[in-house]
Amino acid sequence: MDVKGSGHYDRLMKIYTKTGDGGDTSLFGGGRVGKESDRVESYGQIDELNSVLGMARAEDMGKLDALMQTLQDQLFTIGSILATPAGSKAASHIPQLRPEWITAMELAIDEFDKELPPLTSFVLPGGTRSAAALHHARCVCRRAERRIVPLMRAGDVDQEIIVYLNRLSDLLFTLARVANARAGVKDVPWVAPKA
Repeated sequence: MDVKGSGHYDRLMKIYTKTGDGGDTSLFGGGRVGKESDRVESYGQIDELNSVLGMARAEDMGKLDALMQTLQDQLFTIGSILATPAGSKAASHIPQLRPEWITAMELAIDEFDKELPPLTSFVLPGGTRSAAALHHARCVCRRAERRIVPLMRAGDVDQEIIVYLNRLSDLLFTLARVANARAGVKDVPWVAPKA
């Protein structure tokens, strides 16, 4: 592909830089760390969560799609926060998590709950493909939360990120149930094995 002929070559971002070939990566705002570091692991988890939400959206979310887009935009912001050390020159230039995002998720959960029958048992991931995809996203969200907790405990990231992810996993669980309900499919109850 000849990008030089496009006249935009100097403004294009190169896909490969070769700077990470030795196992290190650059943080936004400066500094290099090993790719196995807690910080890189944390924003890698957020990137995976965002990708899983993208896959869930491919399952035709209908009226839920706009909400899913908002969540993906917010997760990209959170990934940026995690990739930027506090106090670096870049920290003041990236968007920040806003408390109203968490409030909006809580209000959405309350509204969606009105559509749903009361929970009378634990629910297995499944039902429709959309619900299964949202349950998958919920599991990745919980893993991301677990991986970011050490950074929060070390004072490297704000606790609000943990609160956001905790609420997001609740919302994704609720959305999975909504996806089933709107398709006329019952949630899959957990049936405990008999002794």
